[in-house]
Amino acid sequence: MSRFLLVTWEGGGVVPPELGLARRLIARGHTVHVLADASIEAEARAIGCSFDAFRQAPSRASLRPEHEVFKSWEAGSPVAEFKGFLEHVMCGPAERYAADVFELLDRHAFDAALVDMNLLGALIAVQARGLPHAALVPNIYLRPAPGIPPVGPGLLPATGPLDRARDAALGWVSCLLWRGGLPPVNAACAKAGVAPVREIFELYDRADAVLVLTAAAFDFPATTLPPNVRYVGPLLDDPRWAGEELELPWVAEDRSPLVLVSLSSTFQGQVQTVQRVVDGLSGLEARVLVTLGPALQAEDIRSSAPNVVCVRGVPHGRVLPHARAMLTHSGHGTTIKALAHGVPQVCMPMGRDQADNAARVVARGAGLKVAHTAAPKAIRAAVERVLREPSFGEAARGLGEAIRAETRVDPARIVEEVLLRGGRGADLAAL
Repeated sequence: MSRFLLVTWEGGGVVPPELGLARRLIARGHTVHVLADASIEAEARAIGCSFDAFRQAPSRASLRPEHEVFKSWEAGSPVAEFKGFLEHVMCGPAERYAADVFELLDRHAFDAALVDMNLLGALIAVQARGLPHAALVPNIYLRPAPGIPPVGPGLLPATGPLDRARDAALGWVSCLLWRGGLPPVNAACAKAGVAPVREIFELYDRADAVLVLTAAAFDFPATTLPPNVRYVGPLLDDPRWAGEELELPWVAEDRSPLVLVSLSSTFQGQVQTVQRVVDGLSGLEARVLVTLGPALQAEDIRSSAPNVVCVRGVPHGRVLPHARAMLTHSGHGTTIKALAHGVPQVCMPMGRDQADNAARVVARGAGLKVAHTAAPKAIRAAVERVLREPSFGEAARGLGEAIRAETRVDPARIVEEVLLRGGRGADLAAL
């Protein structure tokens, strides 16, 4: 039995896969202590983890918008949203995250650590103490890499010289934005007594492993990756707040297509988007199940059509086997879970990494993309097309088979091999 420290944060779709990894480690006989936002405590304890909340670092009490550390929906532009994320989550609080980790390491002994990729201060602290550790990437590979278009705009891979020039220009701009977060990161490094970094990504290079919690079959392939990067497959766990039982609110004899709608578990100013979806799909010859998540309230949405039902949440893993299509904001967890069940999608990205997830769906022919500001008529037309044209379902089912193949290796075994036995070059297929 080994003792693991998991440092994570209330990033919505970040939580289920990272706690899913903790649950699998516990099932293999290890103990896991979670350091995270206070809002995660109930979920962590429910799977058998011990828990501490951040004391100096930002700590959210819930997923309600009033408890957001950074109100991304108020940023005004993608660049401002990115800068705000660096300032309020990833880089600005680095010293405070490091302080919380140091305080915990002074009280408890651990054999290894798992740290969400966004918590740079936590990475600095475990590196300062020499603790074997992995950075967790609970989505697509977001670090600039040859062959992968710059993340953010939702671009497809370059196919010619103009595309490559586009990627080079956007990559240069991206590097400038990333460098804007260096001063507080290097201040945290100095306080922790570790060498400064010339770019933020050096902190990942110092990790024993960077574990990408998605399917390589879903992500765009890079020409080369750092030697410590490993795709370990997606973890498809549902959050505890979604419940465990599935009761569809229609009579059993209703065999019309089921469309699942999910537009983020965290608040992104999506009330009007959800309302346009409900308006557009009212009267459609399909059952439409809208999951609002903990960030929205039922009274936020007006719906009187009998074919549209809004609920706080349902376990997506249970409803997706019955679904013919999904309309989603293209958060990674929702996207990869739907594809794993072979369900085609209508993608309505609203920010963060969502446009890039949508690009991967569209590139594989497994769905369509429409603007989150689209009118109800356009939303309805996209859903009708995905339901009507068989190519979308065929592509989603084919991609789903490849994704499910990558879930056959328990990622907890990979963690054991890499962090406990030093098998950083191990052949994952042999595990």
